Amino acid sequence: MPIKITMPALSPTMEEGNLSKWLVKEGDSVSSGDVIAEIETDKATMEVEAVDEGTVAKLVVPEGSQGVKVNSLIAVLAEEGEDAAEAAKAAEGGDAAPAPAASEEPKAEEPKAEETAKAPTPSADTPVPEPKAPAAPKADGERIFASPLARRLAKEEGLDLAALSGSGPHGRIVKRDIEKAVSEGVGKAAPKAEAAAGAPAAAPIPQAQSEDAILKLFEEGSYELVPHDGMRKTIAKRLQESKQTIPHFYVTVDCELDALLALRSQLNKSAPVRDDKPVYKLSVNDMVIKAMALSLRDVPTANVSWTDSNMVVHKHVDVGVAVSIPGGLITPIIRKAEEKPLSVISNEMKDMGKRAKEKKLKPEEYQGGTTAVSNMGMMGVKDFAAVVNPPHASILAVGAGEKRAVVKNDEITIATVMSVTLSTDHRCVDGALAAQVLSSFKGYIENPMSMLV
Repeated sequence: MPIKITMPALSPTMEEGNLSKWLVKEGDSVSSGDVIAEIETDKATMEVEAVDEGTVAKLVVPEGSQGVKVNSLIAVLAEEGEDAAEAAKAAEGGDAAPAPAASEEPKAEEPKAEETAKAPTPSADTPVPEPKAPAAPKADGERIFASPLARRLAKEEGLDLAALSGSGPHGRIVKRDIEKAVSEGVGKAAPKAEAAAGAPAAAPIPQAQSEDAILKLFEEGSYELVPHDGMRKTIAKRLQESKQTIPHFYVTVDCELDALLALRSQLNKSAPVRDDKPVYKLSVNDMVIKAMALSLRDVPTANVSWTDSNMVVHKHVDVGVAVSIPGGLITPIIRKAEEKPLSVISNEMKDMGKRAKEKKLKPEEYQGGTTAVSNMGMMGVKDFAAVVNPPHASILAVGAGEKRAVVKNDEITIATVMSVTLSTDHRCVDGALAAQVLSSFKGYIENPMSMLV
């Protein structure tokens, strides 16, 4: 019996991936645990192992294929003694064959012969049915038959499926029905009950300009089009969702760094040497991560995530750290950062930062977390505000340390000062709570010995 290999879901949110490379070819024998392919998700490139043994009968999806849907057929294995050609033919003809592309419409079903024979032949006395009118809104609980693509398009266009009639098999609503409704301006979802009762309707969300509208603003030939990759699409989707659904609140403080820089230098000079290399080399960012973790430990009511029904209060502080990689960024996570020494945080960040740039992080190393740190100080940025990345309720934006004139004991003196801005989800972290977090953070940065005890 042929063994079907489908596109695996390498993370809980993965819907599609790129099959970047096959590590086997047709005719090869594989055993359970053998690495057979490399799959590229939006954040990482991961190896896929065979879970059965057999002979590669057919590679259904060629390497380099983009946007391969999860659970679609990508290869077929023939069991021992089974003809490879027959196994490939049998598997591709089964129900696990690749789904049609989203742009394809389901074909109308041909009536069976016996159904045709039973159907009455129209006569002159038989009334001819009038063309089908648009379906009336369905009663609560009644199922509306529509393709997944049609449902998605209807949601994007704000259409009420119940007000549309379908032209697909058995009255199923398909893509062309949505396009027709959009062009004719029909099927718009009815206003909500409170609006109908006289409450002011919410202002419509402005829609982004179409690609055609944007390109018309520029002279033809003065640009080139670079398709979005999976990472950029995911970043765009998540950031748009964050800014549209999360009420951001921002709090900024200035922190003096001179004591921290002096302690960092002292700790690095005293680092043990192994194989002619120090076992750690602390950066300012390592100490910022630790200070942020300790601050949320001290203010646990800010170490939370929002859900519609509950406040998720976390028992540990898992700090995601923004790392710039080609085409976007990724946030490897230091788990239980409040419990780890600075040397451990430093070495973990160096390892994960290196693997992040190579797209070799595992999903569990960059998914989740309770807060995040984004440091653009090394790029000379004085201050900025970062976008909260759900399920986090906060993110700390770190600017550059610079010499500034400060007043101490009514006298002007020079100090190295760093501006930091905490962005919070105002649904669960109020302004006063955010101020407590930054007050604690400032205390650790300006009195760094407290991070060592």
